[in-house]
Amino acid sequence: MKLVETKLDGVRIIEPDVYGDSRGFFMESYSKQKFTELGLDFDLIQDNHSLSAQAGVIRGLHYQSSPKAQSKIVRVLTGAIYDVAVDIRIGSPTFGEWVGVVLSEENKRQLVVPKGFAHGFCTIVPNTNVLYKVDEYYSPEHDRGILWNDPDLNIDWPISNPILSDKDKNQPLFKQLQQQFEEVKA
Repeated sequence: MKLVETKLDGVRIIEPDVYGDSRGFFMESYSKQKFTELGLDFDLIQDNHSLSAQAGVIRGLHYQSSPKAQSKIVRVLTGAIYDVAVDIRIGSPTFGEWVGVVLSEENKRQLVVPKGFAHGFCTIVPNTNVLYKVDEYYSPEHDRGILWNDPDLNIDWPISNPILSDKDKNQPLFKQLQQQFEEVKA
């Protein structure tokens, strides 16, 4: 298992060791010991699973505010997504910047999205199953979001007319939320 850094501090790509033969493959998608050795010392307490039946579904951009902020480790079981993390840590040198990564059943990569980042993804193919581990339980009172096509963020999504939930169609703009974001502790 190896970690690949991205341009955003703390957002990393996990590339697992995959052992394949004529029967298929085997891999460890999570090992507390290996994650700790790699500096990923999260207390993962819940798995979430979503199925998007169609290509072009965008889920996000979502985050939970403190004290219920979540770190996530995202992976694709079937299909493929364009996975996005946005830095919402006030005082961070990359505040308001984003990174996008393709996660798929073929590449078996995972994305680490720490606390202080909004997260969303776009399905690239139909019948995409996404599994993500989190280190905090879902809290409706702390559930927040940012509009997927916010002009200040200017995310380069692979689709211009996505399938969205009513909730995600009506999320606020990034500039409207900045007073709610957490300051980076130096």
